[in-house]
Amino acid sequence: MEEGVSRSASAGAAPASAATVHAAAGAGWGRSEAVQGFIWIAPAFLYLAFFIAYPFVMSIYLSLSSARVGSPDSHFVGLLNYTRLFQDPVFWQTVRNSFVFTIGSELIRLLIGLPLAFALNRSFKGKRIVQGIILIPFVIPIALSSLAWKWMFDSLYSVINWMLMHAHIIDYPWQWLGEPGLAMWSVIIMNVWRGFPFSAVILLAGLTAVPQEVIEAAKIDGAGPLRRFHYVVVPIVRPILLVGLLYSVVFSFTDFSAVWLLTQGGPYNTTHVFGTYAYNIGINAGDLGMGAAITLFIFPFLALIVIFMLRFLRRE
Repeated sequence: MEEGVSRSASAGAAPASAATVHAAAGAGWGRSEAVQGFIWIAPAFLYLAFFIAYPFVMSIYLSLSSARVGSPDSHFVGLLNYTRLFQDPVFWQTVRNSFVFTIGSELIRLLIGLPLAFALNRSFKGKRIVQGIILIPFVIPIALSSLAWKWMFDSLYSVINWMLMHAHIIDYPWQWLGEPGLAMWSVIIMNVWRGFPFSAVILLAGLTAVPQEVIEAAKIDGAGPLRRFHYVVVPIVRPILLVGLLYSVVFSFTDFSAVWLLTQGGPYNTTHVFGTYAYNIGINAGDLGMGAAITLFIFPFLALIVIFMLRFLRRE
């Protein structure tokens, strides 16, 4: 009798012991998953902390101080840099230039990228080669492409002037980078050339997502090309197009390299954008506080653009 009782007791204890071991193993696995998750996100966290959060906080600190290049003595000045900035007529000219540069570039990119995406969406011989050639402007280093465009816009050796004069469109060489109106068009043309492959690829990705069955059904219902584009293609492509447009707007609004390498903001400050003017004031003139204030002035515009487009995307 006692032997049976002891056996039943040991049998009851065995499941409890197994459950305890299983729970301990589960807790250990959970801790292991947490550690693994932290390890996986650590590089992204460190990147955001050191290359985005830290510069942003330092920009705020510098914009509220009297920091200058080469001077260890700086003190808190509050909103004085922003007050000086709002009283600077060149700054307001820079704001206008930035919007003209961004809006003009995006409209021309869309006008070029949309027909190009439709053309690439068709099947033809050598399609892969053409797609690779179109991507060349996007992958060429910006310094190299800027020097090439600067040579093409040169007043003496401009191949553009040579072509236009031989076509009897102009009678004398134009100063592409020396006249205010032409200089802005020059930097817009280069920005469009560098960015239209991205717009075309994004639109092409959207077009390939349109089911051919839907297009064929619209054709059977008697819808013409424009009606098919407006009522079938656009609703499907719109979310992808807006994501690409958001990236492209931010890319153009914060562009620095192309404008600086071509014109350095000239002539007469007519091509200064936020990046070039901030560099000119903060680095060349040595006023780090004012330079930081200029760069931070971009943030509200970009934040409003991003919030508006993301809310529109969520509604879509």
